[in-house]
Amino acid sequence: MISREPAPRRVWKWAAAFGLWTLLGLSFASQFYFSSAKFGNPVTWNQAVSWALGDWYVFALLSLPALAAARCLPLEQPRLWRNLVAHLAAGAVFSLAYMLLRAAVAVAQGWMTGETITFAEAFRPLLFKTFHFNLLVYFVIVGLSNGLGYYRKLQEREIRTAELERGLAQARLQALQMQLNPHFLFNTLHGISSLMHRDVEAADRMLVRLSELLRRALENTGTQEVTLREELDFLSRYLDIERTRFGERLTVKMNIAPDTLDALVPNLVLQPLVENAIQHGIEPHARPGVIELCARRGPGTLELEVSDNGAGLPSGQLKEEGVGVSNTRARLQQLYGAAQSLEFSNRPEGGVCVAVKLPWRASPGGR
Repeated sequence: MISREPAPRRVWKWAAAFGLWTLLGLSFASQFYFSSAKFGNPVTWNQAVSWALGDWYVFALLSLPALAAARCLPLEQPRLWRNLVAHLAAGAVFSLAYMLLRAAVAVAQGWMTGETITFAEAFRPLLFKTFHFNLLVYFVIVGLSNGLGYYRKLQEREIRTAELERGLAQARLQALQMQLNPHFLFNTLHGISSLMHRDVEAADRMLVRLSELLRRALENTGTQEVTLREELDFLSRYLDIERTRFGERLTVKMNIAPDTLDALVPNLVLQPLVENAIQHGIEPHARPGVIELCARRGPGTLELEVSDNGAGLPSGQLKEEGVGVSNTRARLQQLYGAAQSLEFSNRPEGGVCVAVKLPWRASPGGR
């Protein structure tokens, strides 16, 4: 199988491996150099480095088949014990291969320094002194390989889990949005049907505006966040429909800070709250009703308020949330988690205030 890893990355990986083995060799060389001097059998630094690097470069070469064995025989269920026995056999072969190669290297080193040494003379001490150490080195290589393999699998699993969670959250948001659009449509059609018997022309104007509003809603289907400017534009079209129903009974005041217009808000976040204010704060009363919208920037937050001048909440809190409000609350939770809030409260001057607090996020190109 041809590796798909980029060539520069492979070069860096090989260079890092070579550096690691060289560092191990130099570490053992320094230990060999100082211990030999301490016990009265000093060697030169060049000799210590030559012998130590000879040892560890052989290990470096044999680490390649050891890593291949670690990948083929992972130490994990359900074949843990069988693979462990196989590794014991492979470790013995690794140790024997080390001794054979190291003896050949010792003969070559002796030839370069002018010291004559036979292969048997080089191999015999290795057989008695290094077999178990070689076996230990093999299992260290296998253990590190398995540990890195587990770490990579854990990372991949975390990435897949995060992707699944994002996909699930997106699916939930899509479902909530799909639930909100029909709810808004049915409520508006109900208003048109009630107006049809009293004012046909007004009902006709509402149908025209509704078609424009639905076209705009369809354009943003699947879009979870829009700018506050776009949200207010959509809301103004919805309010045109409600003004047709209520006439002079409905007054809308907007107190929108200019620096909030480019902030990102959930698509259709204001319409259900305004609809709720009209349904519970304006519609039940014959007196003129006022809806007030406010938007301002807080420290790292966007604060939105929808207020009415109705009778307020009898107990100071909402007893039961309708589809629009509960849907909006669920979407805010999905999008922002604990960084958002939606609260109902009675106003001192009468009526209800719905306060929404969102993390401040400007659209690309905004501030």
